[in-house]
Amino acid sequence: MSILGSAGAASAHVTIGPDATAKGGRDVELTFRVPDEEATATTTKVEVVFPTDHPVTGVLPESTPGWTVAVTNSTLPKPVTADDGTVSQAVSKLTWTGGATAPGQYQGFRVMLGKLPDDTNQLVFKAVQTYSNGDVVRWIDLAQPSQPAPEHPAPVLVLTAPGSGSQTSDTADTAASTPSVTAAPVTPNSASSDTTARTLGTAGIVVGVAGLAVGAFGVSRARRKSSDSTSGATSTSAPTSTPPG
Repeated sequence: MSILGSAGAASAHVTIGPDATAKGGRDVELTFRVPDEEATATTTKVEVVFPTDHPVTGVLPESTPGWTVAVTNSTLPKPVTADDGTVSQAVSKLTWTGGATAPGQYQGFRVMLGKLPDDTNQLVFKAVQTYSNGDVVRWIDLAQPSQPAPEHPAPVLVLTAPGSGSQTSDTADTAASTPSVTAAPVTPNSASSDTTARTLGTAGIVVGVAGLAVGAFGVSRARRKSSDSTSGATSTSAPTSTPPG
């Protein structure tokens, strides 16, 4: 099989994203990313084997344009308990056919997992890739301690402790790209102090207006009283003329 360049050979493996999530997770979306490493052949078939010793219940593949997916169910060696009761069968393999991934490109195959197991630290999804020229690549090798990385590693989903605060690679990218917003600090009782100041200010204005009104009314009465008094004094002190005899 021809590999597309030495730089791309190290990273051009069948991978899974995100590559880590919490144990017992529900409705988890995963994407199997399958690159085409041939120089002239296209990828025409992809098989992904699901573990049955730690089964995943409720597997739903997403529709992939140009591809048809076949679901294979198998009887579990040990029944497991799910939301709908005891489950004795689960998806053991998904097979995509009918499409064509060109050299130098990759295809993502997305699935939703209803419930992940909580009794293991990882899930291994062995994959088999078939090319249009008949080449078959088996992505089934597991990394071994103190050993070089395998040439065709199997996709592995790491399962972390629930509530450990770990992020998957996809959610971490989303969190990093989302700007944080810091709320302005609020001084204790500042809101109530402001309200009290406004209330006292308004009351002062009302009292001031009332005082002006009362003052104006008193001045008006005083002027009217003075005018009346002046008129009365003038008519009383006027001299009386005696008619000639």
